[in-house]
Amino acid sequence: IQVVEPGRQAIGSKRVTAGEWWCDGGNPAMATLPHSLVIEALAQTTCALLQDRIDAARGGSAYFAAADRVRLRHAARPGETLQLAVTLRSWRRGICRTHGVASVDGRVVASATLTTILRVAPERPVPASRSR
Repeated sequence: IQVVEPGRQAIGSKRVTAGEWWCDGGNPAMATLPHSLVIEALAQTTCALLQDRIDAARGGSAYFAAADRVRLRHAARPGETLQLAVTLRSWRRGICRTHGVASVDGRVVASATLTTILRVAPERPVPASRSR
């Protein structure tokens, strides 16, 4: 993660290498990063954007809920750097909508509207002390 503007946007990158599990040892020039992993990388970048809200939730958890309006344009290959940009669109009652764009050298690989749900951990009741 290179840039985080809390409540606005997060920018990160992922280096695509031939040594990853999805590159099965065949010809690395023909291998491409699966688009599902590109969407996952965008979802993880969303969590960097929401980190201040997650910390404020005191033990809350963020759950990736949906990917809408997914557009898969090009492929990312080993040796390339995937640039990830996520912008906050809306935040209502713990439901976060963001727009993410993944690109390589200015060429859009994938874009999607992502939904993340932030749930606050329930407070545990303090046991009453027994006085005798």
